[in-house]
Amino acid sequence: MILDAARAAASKLFTAEFRTVFFKTIGITLLALAALWFGLHQAFDALALPWIDALLPGFPSWAGWLSLIAAILAGIGLALGLALLIAPVTAVIAGLFLDDVAELVERSDYPNDRPGRAVPTIPALIMSLKFFGIVVLGNLFALLLLLVPGVNIGAFFVVNGYLLGREFFEFAAMRFRTETEAKALRRKYAGTVFMAGLVIAAFLAVPLLNLLTPLFAAAMMVHLHKMVSVREGA
Repeated sequence: MILDAARAAASKLFTAEFRTVFFKTIGITLLALAALWFGLHQAFDALALPWIDALLPGFPSWAGWLSLIAAILAGIGLALGLALLIAPVTAVIAGLFLDDVAELVERSDYPNDRPGRAVPTIPALIMSLKFFGIVVLGNLFALLLLLVPGVNIGAFFVVNGYLLGREFFEFAAMRFRTETEAKALRRKYAGTVFMAGLVIAAFLAVPLLNLLTPLFAAAMMVHLHKMVSVREGA
């Protein structure tokens, strides 16, 4: 069931409809990161550089060199920081388009079924921010376990498998059920949902491909929820 859902989701990733959603997501992400870069760069120029000049008032040439070095180091740090933020920020932005992905899957693969209800924009944004927050906290915990030999890779998969499986399955279920019903169904099939989350975590671990993780996860969980619903007779 899990592998069938994963294969069905993967087969859609590079279709024209999915590419459209992906390009919108990446475009907004890059604009957001560019705005963040500009804001942080301006803040550094306004705060750090005058502080360096004031620190060495009698040595303007030294202050100039220190300012230049500090600006270069800050630029490198910002670039590295923003590179690390691409995937999580993409996840937040993609959260606004998950219903588009779900509708594409439902329309193409389940045309005779009742269509799901889109999650309103504000709750969808809240869900995206919540997802971002718990994934960041979960991975900080996993990073702490890097100090413990033999468990670091396992920690990454366990933490992300649980969090990703839970959030994306509940998203797919809430298109057809209340939040309470979706959580109850997820708990009933906790093992299946966790194993599906491990597949998503493996997808997340692949550089560049991980930018597609939210779209892949949403499509996969739509399929998994449909399969679980058949078992439930719903």
